[in-house]
Amino acid sequence: MINTAFRVLLTANATSLLVIIFLVQKGVTLAQLFGGADCLNWTVKLPNAVSYLFYLAIPILSTGLSIWLSKYLGKDEFNAGEVSSIEHANNSFLPSYLGYFFVALSIGNLETLWFVYGILFVFTFLSQALYFNPLFLLFGYEFYNITTKNGTAIFLISKERYKKPDDIQIPLAYRINNYTFIERG
Repeated sequence: MINTAFRVLLTANATSLLVIIFLVQKGVTLAQLFGGADCLNWTVKLPNAVSYLFYLAIPILSTGLSIWLSKYLGKDEFNAGEVSSIEHANNSFLPSYLGYFFVALSIGNLETLWFVYGILFVFTFLSQALYFNPLFLLFGYEFYNITTKNGTAIFLISKERYKKPDDIQIPLAYRINNYTFIERG
């Protein structure tokens, strides 16, 4: 149960930038979102930039929460000599995120946004994708594609700076799914 909830949170974090880009591109402010609530009338006086920073703060804080919650996931380890190859993966997912930006900029209305976001969310969640979230970079994490001696391909999220397969000895890694792990450092 905790693993499924954690994966939903990671999926929301990873895909939320689509919604943020849409809101910023359309100029939607907090005052427009909460205009009907009398207790939030003060938001009308805020500059637009405050709204946009607020939108960005939500997935950043949510990513921090997901890192903190990762301690409740299943535990695993990688012993010395188990890894046959390692590849830095930070830049390999950038085209996907640029795609989110272009899609968000081309969406014309909220109805289309929620439809596209829903499809993207479901596919990301069900694909058991790598849960690459560029916001992890703000917390000092790196992304690695590693291959074990038995040929298993694994995605590792870690604060460590690995360069060689022999460097990898992880006494405690948390299992997001069978192919994705986070080393909290």
